[in-house]
Amino acid sequence: MTGGPLIVQSDKTLLLEVDHEGAEAARRDIAPFAELERAPEHIHTYRVTPLGLWNARAAGHDAEQVIDALLRHSRYAVPQGLLVDIAETMARYGRLTIEKDPAHGLVLRTTDRPVLEEVLRHRRIEPLLGERVDPDTILVHPSERGHLKQQLLKIGWPAEDLAGYVNGEAHPITLREDGWVMRPYQRQAVEGFWHGGSGVVVLPCGAGKTIVGAGAMAAAGATTLILVTNTVAARQWKDELLRRTSLTEKEIGEYSGTRKEIRPVTIATYQVLSVRRRGVYPHLELLDARDWGLVVYDEVHLLPAPIFRMTADLQARRRLGLTATLVREDGREGDVFSLIGPKRFDAPWKDIEAQGWIAPADCVEVRVTLGQAERMAYAVAEADERYRLASCTPAKERVVQDLVARHTGEPTLVIGQYLDQLDTLAERLDAPLITGETTVAERQRLFEAFRSGEVGLLVVSKVANFSIDLPEASVAIQVSGTFGSRQEEAQRLGRVLRPKGDGRTAHFYTIVSRDTIDADYAAHRQRFLAEQGYAYRIVDADDLSQDPDGRR
Repeated sequence: MTGGPLIVQSDKTLLLEVDHEGAEAARRDIAPFAELERAPEHIHTYRVTPLGLWNARAAGHDAEQVIDALLRHSRYAVPQGLLVDIAETMARYGRLTIEKDPAHGLVLRTTDRPVLEEVLRHRRIEPLLGERVDPDTILVHPSERGHLKQQLLKIGWPAEDLAGYVNGEAHPITLREDGWVMRPYQRQAVEGFWHGGSGVVVLPCGAGKTIVGAGAMAAAGATTLILVTNTVAARQWKDELLRRTSLTEKEIGEYSGTRKEIRPVTIATYQVLSVRRRGVYPHLELLDARDWGLVVYDEVHLLPAPIFRMTADLQARRRLGLTATLVREDGREGDVFSLIGPKRFDAPWKDIEAQGWIAPADCVEVRVTLGQAERMAYAVAEADERYRLASCTPAKERVVQDLVARHTGEPTLVIGQYLDQLDTLAERLDAPLITGETTVAERQRLFEAFRSGEVGLLVVSKVANFSIDLPEASVAIQVSGTFGSRQEEAQRLGRVLRPKGDGRTAHFYTIVSRDTIDADYAAHRQRFLAEQGYAYRIVDADDLSQDPDGRR
């Protein structure tokens, strides 16, 4: 095969020919600075963005390396304008640095005085700075370190943070590794994070992000604050740490709606820290309760606004974000970069699958048709009611029953958003229902019964989207979702991706009402998984009931 595997275009897109013999080397070289946008069968599309280039600079790559990668792998001449733009964009990073000055403390320093003068003219930046030390240096109040980085990124002058980290209160933590060893990519993720000091590790659901967290804690050997999505996730983190590390029950505390324990390793929920009373967040005092050496953010792509604010105050602490996808529907990926740190490690889902660490998945979209009366009701409904009407059609209930019957004996999850729909399904399927109203103790009991095989079918609401460890789940049937959330689609597929003992394929079904907004939202939700290389088959509900394989 002649020529390189990469086509570099002037609109900053990179097209990678997957079947080319040099594709893997090219993908590895462009991954630090280019974001994967689409990954269908033959041609993968990447995009070069300022955030991606600054991410690369923060992780230690320079413009020369980026340009060399493009020139080396490109099939055709690389547009000269693009190369100039890359060099100039990357050169913006580091002209402003945040440093510790022995005489003055935290300062913002520049190697390009006009840049400092420019940023000082921005009304949101000027209040974050103190007195001028000299023409190239200005004081920064330590509490504004994070806010300053946020605002500088937004105006296109990202600061390189060289102020370092406090070690925090020492606390010995070691990995047991008796009967198990860290997988190579988990070890690489820990090393990438620790070398950089702060940042984000991106791994597929089921690939062992908790193990990476435990490895980072062992590297830090310090008190650790772990932030998680809910109480069930907190207890699963605790169980995993007890199993994988030298930590004991007495060393791990839970800080949630029901418990307020502060110990050398404290696991807190985002919800409790986000509680607001009379305009203040009473539980943010947890930040000052110990001299934390490490802060771990589970599902970092879900950070709520109060936690962003809190993260801005933790810039002197080492910070590790864990996620399956950095996609945020609110577009705040830049805040994750400036407040948590750059992406330190990213493993494509299909790569991990090819190594046998997560299960292969068959993704099927089953399309149903609304009845005549339902179509009329949908046509005249207000816009905010249409999605509910399309999502909750009784036609979906019949398809769920058919799919559950087809996969009898396989651990199955039925997942949805609307509680009345889930109530009906749980009753028709004679299956336990888990929603936000289910007590934590009852959720844990049912999840344990599912893991042991005592219960083979669960109907679950969006509370099961995140951080639920159900290793044997092999079938997920999605009846409704949070509008067009790509995050949610990734997380729900992730419920069934843990490798199966017998090597079987996981099945992920999405039931969609055709000719409605339900289908539009489904197409948007599926974008992230398509970007990761998963292909959805589309079948009609009637064909599905006639053909055991669901194929036309």
